Amino acid sequence: MKRSLLVTSALPYANGAIHLGHLVEYIQTDIWVRFQKLVGNQATYVCADDTHGTPIMLRAEKEGITPEALIARVHNEHLRDFTGFHINFDLYHSTHSDENRECAETIYRNLQAAGLIEVREIEQYYDLEKGMFLPDRFIKGECPKCGAADQYGDNCESCGAAYTPAELKNPRSAVSGSVPVFKPSQHYFFKLSDPRCQQFLRDFTRSAPDGIPVLQHEAANKMQEWLGAPGENKLSDWDISRDAPYFGFAIPDAPGKYFYVWLDAPIGYMGAFKALAKKEGLDFDAYWKPGSQTELVHFIGKDILYFHALFWPAMLHEGGFRVPTRICAHGFLTVDGAKMSKSRGTFITAESYLQQKLNPEWLRYYFASKLNGTMEDIDLSLDDFIAKVNSDLVGKYVNIASRCAGFIKKQFDGVLGETDQSIFDQIITDEALAEIAAAFEARDSARALRQIMHLADQANLYVNDRQPWLLAKDPEQRPQLHQVASTALNLFRSLSVLLKPVLPALAVQVEAFYNADPLVWADARKPLAAGHRINEYAHLMNRIERPMVDTLIAANSDSLQATEPAKADKKADAKQAAQKPANAEAAKADENAHISIDDFTKIDLRIAKIVNAEHVEGADKLIRLSLDIGETENGEPRLRQVFAGIKSAYDPAQLVGRLTVMVANLAPRKMKFGLSEGMVLAASDTDEKHPGLFILSPDAGAQPGMRVK
Repeated sequence: MKRSLLVTSALPYANGAIHLGHLVEYIQTDIWVRFQKLVGNQATYVCADDTHGTPIMLRAEKEGITPEALIARVHNEHLRDFTGFHINFDLYHSTHSDENRECAETIYRNLQAAGLIEVREIEQYYDLEKGMFLPDRFIKGECPKCGAADQYGDNCESCGAAYTPAELKNPRSAVSGSVPVFKPSQHYFFKLSDPRCQQFLRDFTRSAPDGIPVLQHEAANKMQEWLGAPGENKLSDWDISRDAPYFGFAIPDAPGKYFYVWLDAPIGYMGAFKALAKKEGLDFDAYWKPGSQTELVHFIGKDILYFHALFWPAMLHEGGFRVPTRICAHGFLTVDGAKMSKSRGTFITAESYLQQKLNPEWLRYYFASKLNGTMEDIDLSLDDFIAKVNSDLVGKYVNIASRCAGFIKKQFDGVLGETDQSIFDQIITDEALAEIAAAFEARDSARALRQIMHLADQANLYVNDRQPWLLAKDPEQRPQLHQVASTALNLFRSLSVLLKPVLPALAVQVEAFYNADPLVWADARKPLAAGHRINEYAHLMNRIERPMVDTLIAANSDSLQATEPAKADKKADAKQAAQKPANAEAAKADENAHISIDDFTKIDLRIAKIVNAEHVEGADKLIRLSLDIGETENGEPRLRQVFAGIKSAYDPAQLVGRLTVMVANLAPRKMKFGLSEGMVLAASDTDEKHPGLFILSPDAGAQPGMRVK
């Protein structure tokens, strides 16, 4: 049976440009939706700008325009960028809409009727000069833990500590610069701690509609950590109101109170679909009421998992609506192994990428080749980006058509001959198609593309073996030439079907070349018949040249570095000046510090699977890892215990199931918390240009116990 799917991506905030980190999610979602449509399912993809909140209000005020004018302008910019990367929404809406207001008020009133809304008096910082209550992020001061200056009111970016605004030392308003005062206010709370919500969320986060878990394994584990053990109540009630002045929806029957932006943001999925339903005559209730046969699939970043896996489904369920079928979380994007950086030119906006005339499908393909359906972060290695696109798309895939299309046009007037069915069936097998389809369905586009490129390798081997360029020189081999070129072009057409979700614009060019109907999944197993006339071949894709990427980096460095505060620049310059002599001396000392191959072979490096990971009570930096490196004891797997100082960079739940590299022959070390039987390898920057820790991960196919050499 064909499936009905309603698919969403997280709503981008209308206070900034779309950058490459955002595009990871929208490209992933778009590929999945296009695959569903390609196999014949009914998939509807909606999204919207997230438009409410204090930052929007203050930015509009600073620019001297209304919030409505600001969000209208940003909406056009966002839609322009998404369209440029071939993100194909059925509707791209706004949370500042009548439809969203209606949905938000309906859910609120239903929760109120269920006794799940409570009014309480709280105290929070108030800016007397500006005449407004301050969100935590609009209060700055000194960290109460480490004393770092210029820190936000909820957490310290220097030491990572979390705290309340009341704990901040020497607080000041980030809006006016004045010293804020505490002031009482009535706030509205959604009672997430209610036993009804608690029990529902325990069941929901472990549910598996149609046998597919609603959450990834690591996400479900994180939810259980937040929910606590059975009988334990770790969830706090959720403050859903803000005081005027505030840009948002007014709470019904509550003068001067507005819905907190995070309440009506996810409801924006409903609002966007409601607008689409009005436009196309769809039944809203058939999609959003309990018992709906439509799958509701959310794609989000792992940083907003808390809202989407706890608050959002609880609001829906207790508010009388259906809940998500699946919540698909992905990791963050790094560029060349580090966070995107304005100073290095790697904080790259979608607009700048397109303005530099880089092919958006290069990036679509590269991201797809890295995404595997987990919450792991992915890295945009610029050198790898160039190499992979040039090798896979130009050197393997497009190469098949460019080598053979000319023979059909020049020698046979553009008419295809017979396909060698045995060769076609040998390469484009039902098993391969099923594996690729399963990988796309599981959002493991990396696995799908590896398999597709394997088929492309086989197609190229076929062309190499048959050597059509030599056949063309012998008139007696004309029938053989016709079959070889036609077989190769039908193999290329099948590969184009499989790549269509990833490369939709190129697929349109391919469809025009073949002079046939738009490609569907079933076409992968159906060669075009002999006698079919194709059009003249036009070059499909160029190579990426390194100067193109260098120009992109320079463009972003020039345009964005100037926006950094002068104070920060001075700090950076001082730090660089202070470190330069030390770094120069270190470089000189290390210039001839070589080791021999014998030294290297003494180190036993092994692929290790992280079977379990957990915090170490009483340790600020350590995570306890249980590692499988292929060892056995009495016929049973033997796990190594390793204490790794990576707590600042990783949540234990994100590590379980990952592969890494460990030093297996390091002498065991007795520690306060137990015996550490090795060391996992991680990258870091000693001069702190790229702060953070990054554990090493092997490529796909590596198995626990394999020797690294």
